[in-house]
Amino acid sequence: MTQHNLGKVVVLMGGTSAEREISLRTGQAVLEALLRQQVDAQSLDPADDNFMQQLMATKCDRVFIALHGRGGEDGTMQGLLDNLNIPYTGSKVLGSALAMDKMRTKALWQGLGLPTPKSIALNEKSNFAAIVEELGLPIMVKPSLEGSSVGITKAKTLSELQQAWEFAKQYDCHIIAEQFIQGQEYTVGIIEEMALPLIHLITPHDFYDFEAKYNTDTTQYICPCDLPAEREQNLQALALEAFQAIGASSWGRVDLICDDNERPWLLEVNTIPGLTDHSLVPKAAKTIGIDFDELVLRILATATQ
Repeated sequence: MTQHNLGKVVVLMGGTSAEREISLRTGQAVLEALLRQQVDAQSLDPADDNFMQQLMATKCDRVFIALHGRGGEDGTMQGLLDNLNIPYTGSKVLGSALAMDKMRTKALWQGLGLPTPKSIALNEKSNFAAIVEELGLPIMVKPSLEGSSVGITKAKTLSELQQAWEFAKQYDCHIIAEQFIQGQEYTVGIIEEMALPLIHLITPHDFYDFEAKYNTDTTQYICPCDLPAEREQNLQALALEAFQAIGASSWGRVDLICDDNERPWLLEVNTIPGLTDHSLVPKAAKTIGIDFDELVLRILATATQ
């Protein structure tokens, strides 16, 4: 599909989630790429009071969703666009909603026998000492409905676990305590049912947190990665299986970690990964000859009703 038959495109960016600033970066990069390819494109921010009127007034042919987090990546925007019969990029309602909910994603994977670290829901009635005994230390504490490592803490003591829960509570969603896996972290971009080359993530931070993702130049991205070809292919197949298992489609990213015994553990699915200068899917695509503008066009071409 070329720029000549993509029609009028609206790039949704911004929104009201905790990942608004990253979404604005992603959306601007996508918009600039589309304009460079002579696509008739404009941006809209769902946070605007008159968003619905603006969207309807565009009479757009398709939407590129560049929203991260709740309100844009969790199935709500997808449901709205389905009702308006406007094709859009990314997963449909079910895949979007499940991927956004780490707790339910992990439960589904566990039910299918896919490897993912053990986790326990945290709330005000939790026995934190018992959780430490069951999961061991350290423990990763995560808001279930946030992305970009927002609200995540690595708790190394019982006291830190309680503090991490207090910190995560501000994001007003389910919170999970997850078994920490010591090992090497990888990410697998997916587009059009194809797994891209793995990226090996190496950071001097305690873990691959928000700062390491967006605001530092010390993170190393090894791609092509340093794994034997057969092992990489096996991890690509696992990532694609995990992605499709929750109903995700179109494009996205699966994060995983391989422990010191080389056993893989699935961490989460991102159905609308970042598309910024620090983002991972563009880095992986570039290694097989897909530049940023072509990647954006390919993603846009998946926007069908």
